[in-house]
Amino acid sequence: MPRVLAAQRREPPAYAGMWEFPGGKVEPGESEHEALARECREELDVDIEIGPPLGEVALASPGWVLRVWFGRVARGRPRLVTHDALRWLSAAELDDVVWMPADGPLVTRLREVLARPGNCAWPPAV
Repeated sequence: MPRVLAAQRREPPAYAGMWEFPGGKVEPGESEHEALARECREELDVDIEIGPPLGEVALASPGWVLRVWFGRVARGRPRLVTHDALRWLSAAELDDVVWMPADGPLVTRLREVLARPGNCAWPPAV
């Protein structure tokens, strides 16, 4: 059964305790994939293999977009570095946590993808 890693935010205070997809901001000179790989190393101490995109959501700040990709851990085991908790969630467990507002539409999309048997070709069988 496919599972998705969710991370519980530690800060800022307004969002502490809410859950999000791991990742972060793209730094100048970085591609989106480079930023995602770097953020996962910094926040989770893992190397990842990035798969196809799940989707994107426009954020309240003009020009800001949240993009989420499928992926898998290629090296290491996720550990707490910058978050309060980590959970591997199945499609049935996606509503067990309080998601960041921006992640909500992508959680809905993720649920749809995971609910269709054989539709999610990522991650590849190991």
